[in-house]
Amino acid sequence: MNNSKLLPNEELEEIKQRCERASPGPWRSMVEGRDHTSGSDFIMTGTTEARGEDIELLGATIDDQEFIAHARQDIPRLLEEIERLRLE
Repeated sequence: MNNSKLLPNEELEEIKQRCERASPGPWRSMVEGRDHTSGSDFIMTGTTEARGEDIELLGATIDDQEFIAHARQDIPRLLEEIERLRLE
């Protein structure tokens, strides 16, 4: 394998730190008419017991909002998988 194409450890660490600084998860995309009946579309942060601030986006499509909401859970999982694979 050509190691010059690997993501540098420093860049992985920067991604990991951005994840750690973001509002706690899980994040859930809430779409008016699908998940609730009044208000606007938003991203709900935190859990029922420890709910964070809602995130409202301007100009985002539902697919954009879904991607952003899922990224809060997806990116840490992907980073863990990269770290696991690098240990092999």
